[in-house]
Amino acid sequence: MHIRHHWTTTPITADLLRGAVDLERTERGVLPHRLPARAQCADPQLAMAESQPSGVRLALRTRATAVELDTVPTKRAYLGAPPRPDGVYDLLVDGRLAGQASVAGGDTVVIDMATGTAENRPGPAGTLRFAGLPNRVKDVEIWLPHNETTELVALRTDAPVEPAPDAGRRVWLHHGSSISHGSDAASPTATWPALAASLGGVELVNLGLGGSALLDPFTARAMRDIPADLISVKIGINLVNSDLMRLRAFTPAVQGFLDTIRDGHPTAPLLVVSPLLCPIHEDTPGPSAFDFSAISAGRLRFRATGDPAERTAGKLTLTVIRDELSRIVAQRAAEDPHLGYLDGRDLYGAADFAELPLPDQLHPDA
Repeated sequence: MHIRHHWTTTPITADLLRGAVDLERTERGVLPHRLPARAQCADPQLAMAESQPSGVRLALRTRATAVELDTVPTKRAYLGAPPRPDGVYDLLVDGRLAGQASVAGGDTVVIDMATGTAENRPGPAGTLRFAGLPNRVKDVEIWLPHNETTELVALRTDAPVEPAPDAGRRVWLHHGSSISHGSDAASPTATWPALAASLGGVELVNLGLGGSALLDPFTARAMRDIPADLISVKIGINLVNSDLMRLRAFTPAVQGFLDTIRDGHPTAPLLVVSPLLCPIHEDTPGPSAFDFSAISAGRLRFRATGDPAERTAGKLTLTVIRDELSRIVAQRAAEDPHLGYLDGRDLYGAADFAELPLPDQLHPDA
């Protein structure tokens, strides 16, 4: 039987969103961002990563039994590679997963990995719909796709909504690479930071930025200014696979990054996490490169292109970075009792790689 709903349209404002650092007004609606100082870097990779709303969710309190959300997703297509699946939206009712759906259409960025060029193809908005929700006052969260830039156009419900009240939970602010962003996760609540936040009972602000955990000063300033009770930074893999800097630049960059965070959070627990195990870069410098022989076979794989002998010239490897991060944290912890260090291999190490190898040589799977 078709149920006729009397829709209420609610403007999408910052007080309805969690996990976003900024909200840009566009011609079609609003666009959540995870970094505020976007003008300081024109890197397209960073622009894509910070606008993909990993950890960003609408958080509502309502009696509504049906919710519609019009969005304009941005899909990515890679020439010569299989089509990527549509991004997933997760619906949570009173903290429990109650539905999943996707939005077709939207804009498409067609990327040619051989030339490094990209073509933007505009498309129409689509509609996400969840129905059959419990007819009672409840807290509803819609987690946006962690890997699709998502403009929010309109929110409709069959009962009024208000921002979900503050539950009084501590805020965990995390920064890392594509693994923290959620690369290859099945859905936005299945990224490892989202799972860890759920298990720990904390509110997540995820500054995992695919390809862009590069010790950028504006990222440190954003972390300085975001209210947080617990902070973690995972440093290393992007610096190696981009071949961005040498050891001489790395050490003061780490020190400055931590100094800036401490300017805004002088006593918050701050955990520095070194890289997970990644065999291709343990002792071989970057940059990483696409394995085009795998792409022609319909698979995405990466390879290391550096020369291990270049370590003597200061080129970074994961082993070098772990040793230096451990030294830096030990040095700083003498005057900062709230600073800690975690070897990333305790999270994903040799035994994990043997059981669940990295499918593309860089990222864990779901």
